Amino acid sequence: MGVAIELVDLALQPNNPDYKILVADRDGTLVGYVCYGPTPMTEGTHDLYWIASDPAVRGQGVGASLISGMEADLRRIQARIIRVETSATEAYGPTRGFYASMKYTEEARIRDFYKAGDDLIILTKRV
Repeated sequence: MGVAIELVDLALQPNNPDYKILVADRDGTLVGYVCYGPTPMTEGTHDLYWIASDPAVRGQGVGASLISGMEADLRRIQARIIRVETSATEAYGPTRGFYASMKYTEEARIRDFYKAGDDLIILTKRV
């Protein structure tokens, strides 16, 4: 959670070139956000750093709307690739399913990355 808050704080700094943030609200209440930015030392590649939604609105399209908004922004600036890192553990199965539904595909896997038995999965989507 600390990393997510740190990214939001950085994204909200004036003239910040590294992080962008989109938020979703319902009746003035924050219900989700996505944080993304350019991947250092690349041309047109961007990282999706964090996406979160209030558990009360999960399954109601908030995450899909945030991803769609991010992708529209990245198409506007002629980005080429979006990259996402996630865990291979069972607990992240719904997360991987969500990304699959948004047409992100597994590009690479590093075995035992996070810890023994917990692989890093790198997902990508061309925009």
